[in-house]
Amino acid sequence: MRFRDRADAGRTLGPLVAALDLDRPVVLGMARGGVAVASEVATELGAPLDVLVVRKLGYPPQPELAMGALGEGGVRVVNAELLAQLGVPETVVDEVATSEALELDRRLHAYRGDRPPLDVRGRSVVVVDDGLATGATARAAVSVVRARGATPVVLAVPVAPPAAVRALQADADDVVCAEVSARFLGIGEWYDDFRQVSDDEVRRLLDESGMRDDLSGEGSRAGGATRRGPVTQTAVDIDADGLVLPGVLAVPPAPKGVVVFAHGSGSSHHSPRNQQVAAALHRADLATVLFDLLGEAEGQERAKVFDVGVLGARLASAVAWTRQRAELGDLPMGLFGASTGAAAAVVTGAWLAPTVRAVVSRGGRPDLAPETDLRRLDIPVLLIVGSRDETVLEHNRWALAHLPQGHLEVVPGAGHLFEEPGALDTVALLASTFFGEHLR
Repeated sequence: MRFRDRADAGRTLGPLVAALDLDRPVVLGMARGGVAVASEVATELGAPLDVLVVRKLGYPPQPELAMGALGEGGVRVVNAELLAQLGVPETVVDEVATSEALELDRRLHAYRGDRPPLDVRGRSVVVVDDGLATGATARAAVSVVRARGATPVVLAVPVAPPAAVRALQADADDVVCAEVSARFLGIGEWYDDFRQVSDDEVRRLLDESGMRDDLSGEGSRAGGATRRGPVTQTAVDIDADGLVLPGVLAVPPAPKGVVVFAHGSGSSHHSPRNQQVAAALHRADLATVLFDLLGEAEGQERAKVFDVGVLGARLASAVAWTRQRAELGDLPMGLFGASTGAAAAVVTGAWLAPTVRAVVSRGGRPDLAPETDLRRLDIPVLLIVGSRDETVLEHNRWALAHLPQGHLEVVPGAGHLFEEPGALDTVALLASTFFGEHLR
């Protein structure tokens, strides 16, 4: 996974944090780059945003090497093992800390002025940065917010090496990371645009959030516009003929429709790609149901992954389950399928129309559905395929010829997983626009 910029990383990270279903969370972005990521996470959660300033204590002969970190309120975290290995006396650490404290105070004044930090006592706090390297600064950040009375404390980052994630799991109550990779040379390599964030940019993001002094989660943005309320995320279990399939139901404040996702090829409801699309649907006032089509062991069985009859039957169970949810009422329903899940969506849509009013496929294999179901699926269907995904593109063109109301959108330069910069954003826009038009 790569990120176009920090905002793109935040949009990917936001749904992963939302799945934790935290109670009245507060989002703190680590200055400076973390604030750009945190702004998108706060928007996804409908939560207040503030800045958290932490300074690395660099080893004087090699400043990039962190001896520890310094945070607000005089919190200091040191790497005792490293200090012992290097033979660094405490006086050296004190000298570096004194110097860094001056910069820490300057930044706090530049970002907040005379305003005190948000009161996070007894609140769920999400600490966000643009990535983890050693994790020393993040450890200081977690210590800072714990000292201020926050509970629980969640650390959320777009990318990190496994060792850093494991180390932080001992400090934070939960660690959320979109991409954990052992092939880790530095945070910047995971971004197409990793330009330094300026003080002015941090102030702008805080001002635009309009939420710094409102802990209700229902405040207003700068300029007086009403901020969209939080999306309610609920962990659920769906019964499919005795097999319990875990998932997440997400409902915006005033939903106009609901979309049930069908993952494919052994993927799960934790898929960051589908979660990013779901986040776009939430902004379009559409509720979503993301769940696992296969049990944990079944995902390793290739025959089950391609058993469209089984997948379709389970998706039909999810549709029936969704219809029984009181908070969704009689909302118009759509299906979003990916990979083999697209074939399941075709089969289910053919069986259950007009209960199902529209179907979208992302890089899917609708051609795996029986031809009779393709012809019977007389509702609007959108097939989205990357131009570089040539084999799947041909399969979709074949399926398109059999769909009464089919439409094909080819995303230029995109491959099968839509990992190219902006490709998944295009998918999300196409899907939200299509469902917004047909789920009325």
